[in-house]
Amino acid sequence: MIDFEYKTEYDVEDLRNIVKILRSEGGCPWDREQTHESIRREFIEEVYEVIEAIDEGSPEHLREELGDVLLQVVFHARIEEEQGHYDLNAVADGVCKKLILRHPHVFGNVEVADSAEVLQNWDKIKRVEKHQSTVTSSLESVARSLPALWRAEKLQKKAAKVGFDWVSVEGAMDKIDEEAGELRQVLGDPDRAAEELGDLLFSCVNVARFIKADPEEILRAASDKFLSRFSRLEAQATARGRRLEDMTLEEMDAVWEEIK
Repeated sequence: MIDFEYKTEYDVEDLRNIVKILRSEGGCPWDREQTHESIRREFIEEVYEVIEAIDEGSPEHLREELGDVLLQVVFHARIEEEQGHYDLNAVADGVCKKLILRHPHVFGNVEVADSAEVLQNWDKIKRVEKHQSTVTSSLESVARSLPALWRAEKLQKKAAKVGFDWVSVEGAMDKIDEEAGELRQVLGDPDRAAEELGDLLFSCVNVARFIKADPEEILRAASDKFLSRFSRLEAQATARGRRLEDMTLEEMDAVWEEIK
């Protein structure tokens, strides 16, 4: 029997202890088997569930999902502690020091006029802190594991800070036309077509930046809109005694135009 004190309310220290017990010899076989790599995807999924809870505007759902993310942090820190590298306190120590260093206008004597200047200082401090001596090294620090649209946006924003950007949205729109034309010319070559399509998508992200739209969010909204319309398309077909599988593309397209 494990040595554990049951409570009406638990705190972060209790969570650390529970994870420690689960990872121990007398704990859970599944939890003991896990590594950073084996639960990597779960961490990503939990973060997305936090975003979903934020979008729902539900404080209770958000609390639950934040707890799941906190569990991931504690679990990964416990794996490192078992290997003799560091523990959760060291993780907290690192982020505390980072926050103090990057907020000299709060914890030091630096004066700032507004939040824009705060961000400028943040970038400068971050580059020094991470030994990013060139703009390229700053771009290379953008995580490859980010969703592709967000990574593209972040790369473009960093390049724009040194003036490598279109003067206006018109230049970005012209680039879309150019890339679309290049794609059309190589559609018969799958490899080249894929490359050109990537360039086209990258150019679309540029336009999203200029109109101050989150490319990930607007693509998600477009997907939601497609799903809603497709549902109505199928409902209309059913109301007419038809199955989508038995309809021609022309017939489905005609109904699609009706419901738009």
